[in-house]
Amino acid sequence: MENQDAQLGGRIRRLRRSRNLSQADLAAALGISASYLNLIEHNRRKVTVPLLFSIAGYFGVEPGELVESDEGRLLGDLMEAFGDDIFADSDLTNFDIRDLAQSNPAAARAMLRLYDRYRGLVSGSAAPSPARSGEPFHLATDAISDFLQASANHFPSLEDSAERVRGDIDNSGDNFEAGLRTYLFNVFGLEVRLASLPQAIARQFDPSRRQILLSDLLPAESGNFLLAQQVGLLSAGSDIDAIIAESELPEGDAPALARNVLSAYFAAALIMPYGPFLKACKDFRYDIDRISRRFGASFEQVCHRMTTLQRKGAAGLPLHLVRTDIAGNISKRFSLSGIHIPRHSGACPRWNIYAAFLAPERINVQISQMPDGQRYFCVARTITKGDYRYNAPRRYLSIGLGCAIHHARDMIYSDGIDLGSEQQVVPVGVGCRICPRLECAQRAHPPADHRFRIDETSRPESLYARMT
Repeated sequence: MENQDAQLGGRIRRLRRSRNLSQADLAAALGISASYLNLIEHNRRKVTVPLLFSIAGYFGVEPGELVESDEGRLLGDLMEAFGDDIFADSDLTNFDIRDLAQSNPAAARAMLRLYDRYRGLVSGSAAPSPARSGEPFHLATDAISDFLQASANHFPSLEDSAERVRGDIDNSGDNFEAGLRTYLFNVFGLEVRLASLPQAIARQFDPSRRQILLSDLLPAESGNFLLAQQVGLLSAGSDIDAIIAESELPEGDAPALARNVLSAYFAAALIMPYGPFLKACKDFRYDIDRISRRFGASFEQVCHRMTTLQRKGAAGLPLHLVRTDIAGNISKRFSLSGIHIPRHSGACPRWNIYAAFLAPERINVQISQMPDGQRYFCVARTITKGDYRYNAPRRYLSIGLGCAIHHARDMIYSDGIDLGSEQQVVPVGVGCRICPRLECAQRAHPPADHRFRIDETSRPESLYARMT
């Protein structure tokens, strides 16, 4: 049980939050002190077998579900970090790193936070935080990514708040867009107006005039989403603050960024209500474009919403999502499928999120096999963002969505594909620095634990494809 105990804290915390329980409430139900439960949730106290069965019984899950290993993503992040050249002479093996992830996940996560800070300080790309001078800004974005992962990207209290507001809007008799504007006016006294806003400004709140100004260059689904997000800030602000207060987010920019992320979560839940949206996903087999039409949402909004369907007894597919720009910068990452998405570096160039740029706005399908042998069914498509005006600058992004291969038939994109064919499989890595595939002709860097030599009589496609 020793290694398993180290994984329990995060699982217990997620279960408690999914039921909107405070630590005091759960501790009272289990007959232990709130301080003891707090230590358990932070992996600082072991869980006895009787207590394990009490927790499992309280939440209605099997004890085995609680003790399943949860170190996969942590291990992948550690492997990526220890692949840095600064550890080249440390003689660490993958067994050493795995032992750290399993036996002391708290220390492992602390090491990752330290490495995050190091990366920000030496990269030259991290801007100082306004709130804390000298703190790299990307630390907040990494912290938010970890926060969403730890919460399985599902927040029941926001789902409940969004459902209450949606009921009021639907009962108004108007269509959703008109009902949203009516709700803002009737409940908060706010008038919504289209306006010519400064470049790069999409929404502006003018409290003195009680107006919300939307850029007249926005597509309809973006405008609705911004209005729904404003509703979230106004009507679910206390729920958002409570979630942030219970989190382990660092000080500085992270809480403000979390507030924006959680209000966006509310907006998605308001536009795409949980029950109807889950039904549409199952009825249409995760056909993103068809579901987009049903709810008046964008391709990216639907993909994001699909990753949040983790309600107990009414869950959707466990999906992963990644967003990258054309230069390979990953700006969003979340994984319930089990696939590892790089924390700091770009993803493998063999992954279809990059091939999607070659066929803009078309679905690119791939069966991806990771170095550990696990296979995933992945779809990717590019999206374009920018103003609706002549000669406006455009942003080109690729959205990747996928699941473990055994869920592939639940997605319409698997139709006509032989999922068992070896010829359909594309070997994919996490990143060159930690990928063990020495024969790959697309290597940009040598793996961290190998040396390379140059044979002047034979030139491989990639200089790093032949290692010693």
